[in-house]
Amino acid sequence: MTILDEILATKRDEVTVLRHPQTRDLLRATALDAPPTRDFTAALRRADGTVGVIGELKRRSPSKGDLAPDLDPGPTAKAYEAGGAVALSILTDQPYFGGTVADLQAARAETTLPCLRKDFTIDEVQVYEARAIGADAILLIVAAIPDAELLADLHALAISLGLGALVEAHDAREVEHALAAGAHVVGINNRDLSSFTEDLGIATGLSTMIPSEVIAVAESAIRSPDDARRMAAAGFDAILVGEALVRADDPTALVRELAAAPVTSRSSS
Repeated sequence: MTILDEILATKRDEVTVLRHPQTRDLLRATALDAPPTRDFTAALRRADGTVGVIGELKRRSPSKGDLAPDLDPGPTAKAYEAGGAVALSILTDQPYFGGTVADLQAARAETTLPCLRKDFTIDEVQVYEARAIGADAILLIVAAIPDAELLADLHALAISLGLGALVEAHDAREVEHALAAGAHVVGINNRDLSSFTEDLGIATGLSTMIPSEVIAVAESAIRSPDDARRMAAAGFDAILVGEALVRADDPTALVRELAAAPVTSRSSS
C-alpha cells in the first residue's frame, strides 16, 4: 500500500461520518448560505507578469515528519501576505499533515488572501464542507479521483458554489484528465504521491500541455528563487511553496524573492 492509498483509506472513513444525513444536510445548508468567496483563480496571475506565490501552511508531512509543529496560522499567513503572496494553501488533514479546519479559519481571518483548502477531496460532501468552513478553493487530485465522471462532477460542484478548484496532475495522462474535467487551474505536482520522491523536471516537462487560457501552477520541491525562476521560465503562472516557507527564518523575505521571477508565456502543444 502506498502513502496515498493509506491516506485515502483514512479519508474514506472521514467521509462516511460526514455523509451521515444530519451532518450532510447541515454542511450543504451552511455552504449554500455562506458569504461570498475570495476569487482564488483570478488572484493567481499577477498583473506585473511575475510569478504568483501560493504560500502553504503545513506542520508536517508523511515523508519528512515534523516541519513546523508549532506553526501559528494567523501570524504565518500575515507574513506571507506581507511578502506579496497571492493566495494561501492550508492543510486541513490532521492524521498525516497535522492540519485542522481551525488553521484555515485563523489564517483567512488575518489576511485578505483567498484560501485553498489543501486536503484529499473524494466526495461531494467534502466540497460542501469546504464552502461551509470558509474556504475559497479546493484541491482535486487526479490520482485520488480515478473516476473521470466523479472528477468532473466535483469540479462542477465547486464552481457552482463559488469555489476555485486547483486540479492536480503528476503525469501527461493526469493532465489530460484534468483538462477533460474542465479545470480552470491545473497544478503539476513535482512530488510523486505514491513514493513522495521529488523532481522539478516533472513540471517543466508537462507545462506546454496546459493551454494558455488555463492557469498553470507548479507544486512541491520549490525551495529557492532559482527554483521559482525555473518554474516561471517554463510558463507557470504561479507556484505553491510550503516546506521552504514554514522552515524559513524570514518567510516574508523569501516570498518576496520567489515572487520576483518573470513568467514566460506558454506555447501550448
